[in-house]
Amino acid sequence: MNTDGAPPLGGWQQTWRLAAAAALGLTVWLQTGVLLRWQALVPGPWFVTGDPLVALGCLTALLWRRRFPRAVALTVAVASTASTLATGAALLALCSVATRRRPAETGAVVPAYVIASQFAAGLYPVGSPPGTLWLLVFPALTAGIAVAVGTAIGARRAEVRSLRDRAESAEREQRARAAQARALERNRIAREMHDVLAHRISLVAMQAGALDHRGDLTAEENRVLIRGIADGSRQALEELRDVLGVLRADPDGPQSPPPSLDGLPGLVADARAAGLDARLTTTVAGGPAGAVGRTCYRVVQEGLTNAAKHAPGTRVDVVLEGAAGDGLHVSVRNSPPAATAARPPASGFGLLGLAERVTLAGGMLDHRPAPGDGYLLTAHLPWPRRDGGTTE
Repeated sequence: MNTDGAPPLGGWQQTWRLAAAAALGLTVWLQTGVLLRWQALVPGPWFVTGDPLVALGCLTALLWRRRFPRAVALTVAVASTASTLATGAALLALCSVATRRRPAETGAVVPAYVIASQFAAGLYPVGSPPGTLWLLVFPALTAGIAVAVGTAIGARRAEVRSLRDRAESAEREQRARAAQARALERNRIAREMHDVLAHRISLVAMQAGALDHRGDLTAEENRVLIRGIADGSRQALEELRDVLGVLRADPDGPQSPPPSLDGLPGLVADARAAGLDARLTTTVAGGPAGAVGRTCYRVVQEGLTNAAKHAPGTRVDVVLEGAAGDGLHVSVRNSPPAATAARPPASGFGLLGLAERVTLAGGMLDHRPAPGDGYLLTAHLPWPRRDGGTTE
């Protein structure tokens, strides 16, 4: 297991590091042999056979320096006492420990390396130009260089790891924002589709149900219902095309006007033509623009849609009251259904989406059963005055 968080070494990286350590050890070994010859000392059999074998064992141990950094470094440092050819392996082990940037570990390995070098000097008495002090200074200097290089490598690895973590975190955040944007866009499309199509399809389903269950209709009444189904289907397709056009259109290009209070008479007239006894009563002069007007239109549309689904053929009273500065109050009340009929499937999210719309507009929505087994849908919306005042 890699304990220092360093990236795993590839075959080429492992090979050139070991090759560099072997080359450095070979340089020291050859230099020692030359000095022994220069001083008329004959290298013994250990120098020719034992020294290289110990160095080979040290280089082999370095393969596990990532898994057991302290153990390998101390082992190689001690083994280098009996092998000048293992000097490069000892320095590589020391450098590898220093990359972890843990002073306690580095402080334990460096003295072991320096002390081991003193025993190595006794094994091969080649002497040193400045005297015995050089035997202590030179190993300490080389150990310091190895520690400095290892610390720099460790700092670089930590920086790269930090940058990689930041990049991965930014990528995760970007994916999360993209998923959230997709979810919001899906919800917006689903809400628009429900608001536009549910009303028309409910009226068409109610008219089709009347044709199926009423056998006492005259030919003229049948023609009126069939014509209503055809007109409602056509209008549903047109409104669907408009919604898709708005969703796909250039936001800077021309767009269809949004629904407002001006469209309520037509909305009630369509419900009346589909068989609902719908009536609109309003004491509102003019009307709020923007989100409040659109929300009021959607409240009435949802109320008529639900009445057509759950109480076909009943009376529906739509009442609008209020004035600028006092707020806008809208209610949709339907009487109990006159007869039990097959109901079209419902999404169950119409009132949930409507409540979200009303809340975003700063209003309050309420829906509950009305006395006499009817149903009441009410909404209170803010209607700011022209001077900027709002309802308290």
